[in-house]
Amino acid sequence: MDAAILTAVSALIAGPVAAAAAMYGSRGSNRTAQEGGALSGYNNLTDQLQEELKEKRDELHVLRAELAAERAEVSRLKAVVTQMGGQP
Repeated sequence: MDAAILTAVSALIAGPVAAAAAMYGSRGSNRTAQEGGALSGYNNLTDQLQEELKEKRDELHVLRAELAAERAEVSRLKAVVTQMGGQP
């Protein structure tokens, strides 16, 4: 084989190999982008859930304070009924 034929054959082999390498490389970068997007979405969801949990805890504290006030009022009214000679 002379140099021209050798160069042509190597060009025919190198083309598909380069194309395959490019396809493999782009699939890897797409996978990385998808994983990054999933991680970002997970972090956003976690942040939203933590904010919602804080709001629910604050609401629970308010409801507990209201319940304590209602119980105190019921106790006071029972005492008034007992003072008046009634049965609470």
